[in-house]
Amino acid sequence: MPDELLDRLRKFKTEYFPAHRHEFTSLIQNGQTPKTLFLGCSDSRIVPYLLTGTGPGDLFIIRNVGAIVPPYDGSYGIHGTAAGIEFAVMQLNVSRIVVCGHSHCGAVRSAYEGVPKDAINLSAWLKLIDEALLPVCQTPEALRRVEQRSVILQLERLMEYPMVRSRVEKKELTLHGWYYVIEDGEIQVFDVSEGKFIPAHYADNCGTGPYVDDHFDGDQKIC
Repeated sequence: MPDELLDRLRKFKTEYFPAHRHEFTSLIQNGQTPKTLFLGCSDSRIVPYLLTGTGPGDLFIIRNVGAIVPPYDGSYGIHGTAAGIEFAVMQLNVSRIVVCGHSHCGAVRSAYEGVPKDAINLSAWLKLIDEALLPVCQTPEALRRVEQRSVILQLERLMEYPMVRSRVEKKELTLHGWYYVIEDGEIQVFDVSEGKFIPAHYADNCGTGPYVDDHFDGDQKIC
């Protein structure tokens, strides 16, 4: 049986790459200079380049289960996500960080329903969204609210990173919360002045603006 992925690799080499060879050569010669750190969920239905209409060199991408930002205090040990944030901010000097959550998030559902007992790393990881959970039944609307609340929680946690906070306060960096509604093909962006997510086509910019810096407390910020 033919290997579908191998076929796609061959197609990239023989069709896509030759048409874009100059672009890839330029990225090698000049290095990468992405302006945006895209921090999103590992969910296979989320395709950052497709959503944003970008290509190689445009986004620095960090993905993990639930689009979670671990605490800066090191309480979760040495972590690839924290290292990626430091690399993007301190070495690549990105000017924008986007945290992108989405509808039908398996991480949020698993935070309520639990995970297999042997998934010890996953169980510990999902505790990082406990603050976003609501003590209500798992209705579709409740889960959606929690998914959105988690995005705001991660934005606030980003502000615990000294290199992020200092650049935000100097207006060298902006933080943005996105919520991707898979079934509608729509990105909603968090508007600080409105205190809610609004469809991107109604927004004046790509998200929160300067930053979110209030303590996250239950019903705050999500209408």
